[in-house]
Amino acid sequence: MQSGRAGWTAAKIVQHMHDLTTGSVSRHLLKTTSFMLVTMVAQTLYFLIDLYWVGRLGTDAVAAVGIAGNLTFIVLALTQMLGVGTTTVVSHAVGRKDHEQALILFNQSQVLAILTGVVFLVAGLLVRVRYSTAMGADAGTAKLAAEYLLWFIPAMALQFVMVAMGAALRAVGNFKPGMIVSTATVIINMILAPFLIFGWGTGRAFGVAGAAIASLIAIIIAIVWLATWFFPRDAYLRFVVADWRPRPAMWKKMLAIGLPAGFEFGITALYLILVYAITRPFGAAAQAGFGIGMRVVQAGFMPVVALGFSVAPVAGQNFGARQAQRVKDAFKDAALMVAGVMFLFTILCHFLPTALVGFFSKDPAVIEVGAEYLRIVSYTFVASGLVFIASSMFQAMGNTVPSLVTSGVRILLVSVPAVLMARTPGFELKWLWYLSVGSVFVQFALSMLLLRREFDRRLGFLEADAPPAAELREA
Repeated sequence: MQSGRAGWTAAKIVQHMHDLTTGSVSRHLLKTTSFMLVTMVAQTLYFLIDLYWVGRLGTDAVAAVGIAGNLTFIVLALTQMLGVGTTTVVSHAVGRKDHEQALILFNQSQVLAILTGVVFLVAGLLVRVRYSTAMGADAGTAKLAAEYLLWFIPAMALQFVMVAMGAALRAVGNFKPGMIVSTATVIINMILAPFLIFGWGTGRAFGVAGAAIASLIAIIIAIVWLATWFFPRDAYLRFVVADWRPRPAMWKKMLAIGLPAGFEFGITALYLILVYAITRPFGAAAQAGFGIGMRVVQAGFMPVVALGFSVAPVAGQNFGARQAQRVKDAFKDAALMVAGVMFLFTILCHFLPTALVGFFSKDPAVIEVGAEYLRIVSYTFVASGLVFIASSMFQAMGNTVPSLVTSGVRILLVSVPAVLMARTPGFELKWLWYLSVGSVFVQFALSMLLLRREFDRRLGFLEADAPPAAELREA
């Protein structure tokens, strides 16, 4: 079969697209996860090494980067809207063997990514000083946070385009480019960071801003490099300027799927801002301890994130191909993998939290807060991992509203009592950590109930049914 728009043969196309609707589901998950895991391990090393170097600048610097890092969850919220929507609609088109539609959707996602990135850049630069002042425990911490954001906001803005390209490649089962580019640029980032932070060899030390500058340089390299996969004429997905004319109907389709997932991360960002506001009276050491603890948790969850990125296209392609049992198998296999990995991480954080936090700071007050945080929240790791996989399944089936509902319930159960408890005489931070544990288990139970309901509603079709007609054709 040939594509009328480019004259490509199916033999050529299949070289750049991986059919995930046949063969072992477990094998597809392990293969795609292995590519993502390499990227995530490199990203984890970057997080930890970057935090290690910043930690050498002192407690205020660690607290400043933690405050600035809260904005990454806003970026995650926005890029999730774009990435989830792109992966879902493109993977469904691939599952239906509708190459032309997949190509158009890919190009429209790039236009949307550029527009949202520009809006974020302008808005972020306008509020960076006000935000840093409001969140910093003291003037010194706020000043360092503002310096960091001056360079980190442009780096975050550029991530929109990179996320859109990576999401489209995952949708067609091609994880290798993202692995290669991300790993290489993370290494570049790790190498550049200490030179820019401390001025090694140049005599010009940028301090915390150096870490952000290193990220910005690495992101620029990543975008240029990743874009080279979309220029060959025989690529399954490629840049087609003629398809860049804005098509609101397609944007609406992508955002309708991605918006709830984006709100989910947005709610998390609000939660983190609330936590930093509550910890502010406890000083920079408390903020730094929580910031280090969060970084350790983020690092430990990288295997879950890698598997979640794999589940969405595997289940998504099979959903588009109307293979109900394979969709369910994707969840079952992924859930077993996640439970095993997160159990090991629970043991590590519960019994060795002081050593983990102490690697990044020698301040006893910082270590005390960070270790207590890790020890308490470790009880939730397995449940949180399963919630993440359930969210990927909702994404694969094209309905991310249940994820938004469960996240909203969790944050509500934490935020309102936290604000009230913070005003209570004798309030301790560990009360907040225990409150968070209880809310996660409520979210877990609700996620599993809604996932079963979604399976019953959306997987009721027969395997023999013909694939649905392509949607969103150009009028």
